[in-house]
Amino acid sequence: MDQPFAGQTVVVTGGASGIGAAISWRFAAQGAAVLIADRDEAGAEQLAAQLRAGGAEASALACDLADATQPARIVACARQRHGGLDVVVHNAAYFPLTDFTAIDAPLLERTFAVNVWAAFHLLQAALPGFRERGGGRMLVTSSVTGPRVAYPGLAHYAASKSAVNGFIRAAALEVAPFGVTVNGVEPGMIQTPAQANLGDASVTERLRQRIPLGRLGTPDDIAGAMLFLASADAAYITGQTIIVDGGALLPEN
Repeated sequence: MDQPFAGQTVVVTGGASGIGAAISWRFAAQGAAVLIADRDEAGAEQLAAQLRAGGAEASALACDLADATQPARIVACARQRHGGLDVVVHNAAYFPLTDFTAIDAPLLERTFAVNVWAAFHLLQAALPGFRERGGGRMLVTSSVTGPRVAYPGLAHYAASKSAVNGFIRAAALEVAPFGVTVNGVEPGMIQTPAQANLGDASVTERLRQRIPLGRLGTPDDIAGAMLFLASADAAYITGQTIIVDGGALLPEN
């Protein structure tokens, strides 16, 4: 079986469930050693054990990316356990549905700490190792919410994901001389446990009806885009995001 990521180490934040778990599975299946960094220690350990049972090299690390010291710890752990670091996928996110009038400073601080500041800190921590290896890939799970559209109750999240897209472009420009690319994926409506945060089954059905391809996306739809952006086929792509939304943004209305 072809394993184009054999010999590479990939970090996936928020990698224990949903989109992150799908990303972890896809990289492991392609031969990468995977470090699953997640607040859910039990979930991360369970997934790592499943990947190892399938013949992959994998480990878990419990961390909370609202803590600014954790990105450096994650990078150091990847290098210590797996001998280096080639790809960082910052997938962890924080987005409790909150009415605009109820958004307060602690909510904004945690949202931006996890969604935005952690991306800065992860790339800063990974950059010396990337330079030693002659390059690397930084990938971020962004969103259509913020950069493209709005959703009631997610003003804090939308603002953070707009900031993420700005980070992707600016960071890509600055680290390009070191052979490092920075890209992202903007998911639309994806069927994950966290998607229940947006409403009940009737809300999900109304959302599905507005998607031209007729279904919500799956975590694997996002994982496939991430795998492409980390691959040799995407070596000349940087500072970009791929929208993966089933065509939801296409209709004018």
